[in-house]
Amino acid sequence: MFSRFVDISKKLLPYGALFAVSLLLMAMPSAWAQTDQGAITGVVQDDQGAVIPGAKVTLTATDTDFSLQRTADASGVFIFSPVKIGNYRLTATAPSFQTTVRENLHVDIQQRLNIVVGMKPGSVTQQVTVTTESPLLETQTSDVGQVISTETINNTPLNGRNWVYIAQLTAGVAPPFGNTRGSGTGDFVANGQSAEQNDFILDGVDNNTNLIDFLNGSSFVMRPPPDALAEFSLQTSDFSSEFGHSAGAVMNASIKSGTNQIHGDVWEYFRNTNLDAIPWNATTQAPYHENQFGGTLGFPIWKNHFFYFGDIEANRISIASPDITTVPTALVRQGNFSEYLNPSLTSNGAAVQLYEPNSGGAQTLSCNGENNVFCPDQINSVAQNILNMYPSPNYGVAGQTYNNYNINIHDSDNTIQWDQRLDWNINQRDQFYARYSYAHEIRTNGLPLGPILDGSGFGGQNDTNLAENFMLSETHVFAPTLTNQTPTTVRSPLRLV
Repeated sequence: MFSRFVDISKKLLPYGALFAVSLLLMAMPSAWAQTDQGAITGVVQDDQGAVIPGAKVTLTATDTDFSLQRTADASGVFIFSPVKIGNYRLTATAPSFQTTVRENLHVDIQQRLNIVVGMKPGSVTQQVTVTTESPLLETQTSDVGQVISTETINNTPLNGRNWVYIAQLTAGVAPPFGNTRGSGTGDFVANGQSAEQNDFILDGVDNNTNLIDFLNGSSFVMRPPPDALAEFSLQTSDFSSEFGHSAGAVMNASIKSGTNQIHGDVWEYFRNTNLDAIPWNATTQAPYHENQFGGTLGFPIWKNHFFYFGDIEANRISIASPDITTVPTALVRQGNFSEYLNPSLTSNGAAVQLYEPNSGGAQTLSCNGENNVFCPDQINSVAQNILNMYPSPNYGVAGQTYNNYNINIHDSDNTIQWDQRLDWNINQRDQFYARYSYAHEIRTNGLPLGPILDGSGFGGQNDTNLAENFMLSETHVFAPTLTNQTPTTVRSPLRLV
């Protein structure tokens, strides 16, 4: 697998035209949403461990400069909840104490980060900065799981850029047993539970396939490209009761948001026949061509307040594979089955004797003294027309009655998908964000005998899978101890078109 990658995060984009992003509500089934954010809580105390009530605590998102303020209660405790995943700076001030700043704080999905802010006596104009580079210990929740960061997602080699496979590398997780419906797209077994019992969540809303047969080949619907993910967490046990979807693991993913800095990338991954080795048991290499390309872009529409992030990816797969099957010989098309009397021309190496219809096997089939031959008046005209639709044999020895037709079957699998997200930090009391996702896959199934004779299990020569998902979330702070998050999702589950 080779790739071409261009980083445009440091290139300036013209501000001559402002993006107009429209997110339309459509009449589709609704579903409950779940929390995809985190929280920061802690206590303010002096260097002797005594609490400092009434301290002013400010939390600032370093990527967007959005800040929230809280006042420590009588026990010195402060809480910021909910807060979006990302990087933060915490500042605490109190009379007769030096200003304390905690840098490099990071909040993960569903994480409740506990911070102990120690303040030293002195002037408020004096400042003590504490840089936290290593992850802080999670002491607020009991769930067992692991957070996969952006760096891990981007640096892990992925077949088809499918980041769901990373889950199989975490503790308590293994690939599914046998050939399950979603095993080819990353499904996994967590602590012995069935792979179909896992719960997939994207930006806090349901992302599970509702079709029993998994027509898209996976137990999830939307799978943004790895470059578009901020991170995802995999909780395998003891998670919150809000994740009551099923008994398996909870995979909770979140798409990136825009920031004050323009950031993005473009990519192309390709694979073709010339890059593949010839299998040990083959003499030629079957044609295979795949091009997977796309890009991401994030920028501020209104600095410090309104942000945009979007991604798009297309995947084009074209593959041809040899297929050997059986078709009627020229004599069989005429009702002459005499070739079946030759053991060297049959599949089991034995002669095959036919008998007259309705004779109960008492009278061998013959016409004018020729054994294994139907007379013309015994051949049904409809059956004759069906026989004439078959292609002629092109493989094996003359008169071979089995595995006598070899053809390269051409299959294609073309997918286009994209995500659009808006984040609006209205003020300290209100935050809003919305996302719309779209995925459209068209598969072309090669049919060696043609569409009429062959058919296909789900829709014939072409299978089309279409999925759409829209969600929005508004968080309002009524008081430091009372916050309401109103999530809404309008989605179309994966459907066959």
